Amino acid sequence: MNEVKEDIFFITGNSSKYNEIQQLFKQETINYNLIQKDLKTIEIQAESIKSVAEFKINSVKDKLICSAFVEDAGFFVDNPLNGFPGVYSSYVMKTIGNKGILNLIENFEDSRAHFSAAIALYFKPLHKIFFFEGTVEGKVSNLQKGNHGFGFDPIFIPDEIPTKTFAELTTTQKNSISHRGKAWLKLIDFLRKN
Repeated sequence: MNEVKEDIFFITGNSSKYNEIQQLFKQETINYNLIQKDLKTIEIQAESIKSVAEFKINSVKDKLICSAFVEDAGFFVDNPLNGFPGVYSSYVMKTIGNKGILNLIENFEDSRAHFSAAIALYFKPLHKIFFFEGTVEGKVSNLQKGNHGFGFDPIFIPDEIPTKTFAELTTTQKNSISHRGKAWLKLIDFLRKN
């Protein structure tokens, strides 16, 4: 007889993020049903992605009927932009977008960039928050390429697949190396044990 699965909420209004996580979730044998929940969280500007995620989950945890998590991510152009846009990625995407970032870079050959993700899980049985983080290194493409993914994916070339941008990869390929995928595997490991 099948065990009854517990619900777990992924709190996000971003359906692209949800679809990436949902695809990873389907591949796992795990005792949880993943449900997208578009709750209004309070987002702060902070020094780190982890701090932003922590504040977001704390802003809604008292309204939750089951365990839930939020994910925050940032795109950091380490060279030549000293980590910009980083924690301001969402705002920068809305204002200047990929084209604006490309206009700020002259030497793409020497560019270095990374994506970082932080998942903050409010685990209801223990009334505690747990964190799971992931990073992927790469460089900036001199052109926007690809039709998959979202956000800065068309201008990020990961070190693991140096011939393609994130937006040229399938969701499965991207998840196998991405910041979100790495953080997600740590979350899955935790959920399997608890």
